[in-house]
Amino acid sequence: MGERPLSPSAYLPVSISEQKVFPPISPSRDPHFRPSFPPFRTFDVPLEWSFLMAETKPAPAAPPPIGRAPIPTPVDDEMKESYLNYAMSVIVSRALPDARDGLKPSQRRILMAMNDLNLGPRAKTRKCAKICGDTSGNYHPHGEAVVYPTLVRMAQDFNTRFPLVRGQGNFGSIDGDPPAAMRYTEATMTSWAAQMLEDLDKKTVDFQPNYDATLEEPVVLPAKFPNLLCNGAMGIAVGMATSIPPHHLGEVCDALIHLIANPQASVADLMKFVPGPDFPTGGIICGAAGIREAYESGRGLIRVRGKVHVEEPKPGRKNIIVDEIPYNVNKSSLIERIAELVKEEHITGISDIRDESDRTGMRVVIECGKGEDDTIILNQLYAMSSLQETISIINIALVNGRPVTMNLRELLQAYIDHRREVIRRRTRFMLEQAEREAHILEGLVKALDVIDEIISLIRASDSPATAKAGLIERWAFTEIQADAILRMTLSKLTGLERQKLVKDLADLRQKIAEYRAILADVALVDDIVREDLHELRKSTDARRTEIQQGRRSSARS
Repeated sequence: MGERPLSPSAYLPVSISEQKVFPPISPSRDPHFRPSFPPFRTFDVPLEWSFLMAETKPAPAAPPPIGRAPIPTPVDDEMKESYLNYAMSVIVSRALPDARDGLKPSQRRILMAMNDLNLGPRAKTRKCAKICGDTSGNYHPHGEAVVYPTLVRMAQDFNTRFPLVRGQGNFGSIDGDPPAAMRYTEATMTSWAAQMLEDLDKKTVDFQPNYDATLEEPVVLPAKFPNLLCNGAMGIAVGMATSIPPHHLGEVCDALIHLIANPQASVADLMKFVPGPDFPTGGIICGAAGIREAYESGRGLIRVRGKVHVEEPKPGRKNIIVDEIPYNVNKSSLIERIAELVKEEHITGISDIRDESDRTGMRVVIECGKGEDDTIILNQLYAMSSLQETISIINIALVNGRPVTMNLRELLQAYIDHRREVIRRRTRFMLEQAEREAHILEGLVKALDVIDEIISLIRASDSPATAKAGLIERWAFTEIQADAILRMTLSKLTGLERQKLVKDLADLRQKIAEYRAILADVALVDDIVREDLHELRKSTDARRTEIQQGRRSSARS
């Protein structure tokens, strides 16, 4: 015979089995209220006796589906579609610059927030915390903590060839020192950023709703300054990356002017004006083969060396002085690497290394031992340290919302096409304004010829609406002209004011004729683009990066 099972109470302590498990439920409470056990009443019971623990209530039935029933989808298809959507979001909305203004969305939104705060080149600086907060609150769907590093990089002159932000405070250094917190730093826009935003209020570009559809942001900036080629861009997307080096503004302007005059110009022709990149940290580019390949195909590799010279403080001893280092190289890391190479005896002949850099410029002193050949030591430094770096050029930018690998000519043409469109739209806006003003002035001049009759009509009218209707009916004024006449002050009745109105009307008619001519002739649009480029070229500086046409073993040669 099997063993008789125990009763349920045998599983409970005596002190608990003699009590009620649940307290009485008040009628005023929810009839389905189920209080939980206190910690000391927790115990295990067989499944068939679980009714002692609580009275279970069946789960409510699932609500009927709303709309169409779900469509079964294979997991791999769903993952593929979701990942592609994510990838395109990163490519279009985060990592790659637009070929027209050379800005990523985060950079564009920072400039828009600074423009809203009226932080022009001559304005008083404002806290970066305010700028980042407004960027995040008004335009950028991410927090200000991710906005601040972008703002800092736009202000660092060792990272950006033509800084778009002028920073005040600690914005980091070429030694890798981090910037101060955003609550301690301040910033305004530079003149280059102001030129990027010039004519934004003249309907020159399209606008789109921001992330919560409470404001509008520009799809692209008017970009009078050729930012993409002059400042370059770096970004890592999904399945692709971009690395466009910076260039010299004067050379870019010359190439643009040449391409406007010669639309069939080849990359080789344009390279006569743009011989190669111009990095903010200077350096020496060894050879032009990599530059030519990058400009023709959109991809290439160039070798960049630091610029050095040799001093002889004592007879028989020489010092290698590093004046410039390759782009994106950390100076402190370079010095630490050289010290490691000396300590591990990979490089012999170096007796000391010290950093004598100050606010006037970079100066890293590498002391050679007595009788050591400085050329051999320098070549070893090039081979084993970041004093020589290989920089990848990948000219990928967004064209009509799609990533495209572009050669030099296509990069320049994208800027020219954008500026032509901006100038047409600006001219169209100014034409509409001039025609509106001329229409009003025509009404005022016409009104002055019959001013006595108009005054009598106004005095006899019961209300402004009646007077307005009388002006329209009797003299065929338009509603806009009638409103302007009713707002006209008595000072306009003087002879000098009448002459001024006639002169202003003649000037407006001349401007209208000019605007219509510009819209009808592409050559006149190109003339305006050339004038802007000539004006930009006046504010450029000297080239910083030297280009050696032939590859040489040492920077001394």
